[in-house]
Amino acid sequence: MSEAVIARAYGGPEVLSVTDVAVPEPGPGEARIEVRAVGVNPFDHKVYSGLFGTDPANLPLRLGVEAAGVVTAVGAGAIGPAGPVEVGDEVIAYRAPGAYAAELVLPASLLVPKPVGLSWAQAGGLMAAGATAVHVLEAIGLRGTDTVLLHGAAGGVGLMAVQLAVEQGATVLGTASPAKHDVLRDLGAVPIAYGPGLADRVRAAAPEGVHAAADLVGTDEAVDVSLELVADRKRIATIAAFERGAGAGIKLLGGGPGADPGAAVRAAARLRLTEAVEAGRLRVLVAGSHPLREAAAAHRQIMTGHTTGKIVLIP
Repeated sequence: MSEAVIARAYGGPEVLSVTDVAVPEPGPGEARIEVRAVGVNPFDHKVYSGLFGTDPANLPLRLGVEAAGVVTAVGAGAIGPAGPVEVGDEVIAYRAPGAYAAELVLPASLLVPKPVGLSWAQAGGLMAAGATAVHVLEAIGLRGTDTVLLHGAAGGVGLMAVQLAVEQGATVLGTASPAKHDVLRDLGAVPIAYGPGLADRVRAAAPEGVHAAADLVGTDEAVDVSLELVADRKRIATIAAFERGAGAGIKLLGGGPGADPGAAVRAAARLRLTEAVEAGRLRVLVAGSHPLREAAAAHRQIMTGHTTGKIVLIP
C-alpha cells in the first residue's frame, strides 16, 4: 500500500484527504516509480472544484499530472521516449494520472530521464508548465522577429513561456506585479505592471506594435488588452479564460471546455524541455514545497494567483 491524495467530494481544498492505495506490480510496458516530487498546477484544483462537472460517479478523484522519482520495478518491454527504462533510473513522468502519490505505476512511454543537474523539486515542476508554454507559443505562431505579450508572466507557465520565447529571439513583454519585475528582467523579458492603463503601458514599451499575445491568468483585462493590441485574433490564445475566449474568437488551449488539449504537441515537448534544461537554456523556478499530506495548503497557496514559479509536493 502507498499514500495518495484524493478529493472525496467537489468543492475547495477542504475536500482533499490522504488515503492508502494499492500499488500493483508493473505489467508489460510499465514501470513503478518511487515519487520524490509532484508538481502542483491550477488545473488540479479545477478538477474537483466543479468547474468541469460534479458527477458523483467520478468520486473519489485522484489528482495530479506530473511527478519525478526513481524507477523501482519494470515490466517487460518498458520503453520510454528516450529508450529502455530500467530500475534505478531517475525520471520525470508526464502526463501521469493520479500523480499526487508516494508511488505510481505508469506506462513507460510517459517517462523521460531527469536532467542530472535538476533538483527533485525542479524536476517535479518542469513538465506541465513547460509543455503548456510550448503549446501556447506554437499556437500563437511565435516567430523570432515577433513582439509577444504574455499576461501572467511570473506564474509557472509564464516563466517557462518567457524563457522559451526569449530563446527563439522574440521580444517579450510580460505582465506581473512590480515585486516580480526583477525576476522577469533576469529572464530577458520587459516587465509591465498589470492594472488600469495596461494597454497604454504596453504601447509605450512596444511602439511598433504587438504581434501576438497569450493570456496565462484568465482575467478580463488580459483578454481585453490582447484584443485591443493584436490585430490577428488567430495569434491570441488563453489557457484560462475559456468563456471569454470562446466569445472573442481567440484560441482556447488546455483542459477547459472547447479547448485544444494539444496532446501531441505537449508530449513531443518533453525531451525538448529536458534538453533545454541540460543545456542551461531553461530554468525551473520553485516558489515553495509542501509535504504530500499538506496538499490542501499547497492548493490554497496556488489559488491566490500570486506565486512566482512552481509549487511542489514532497511525499
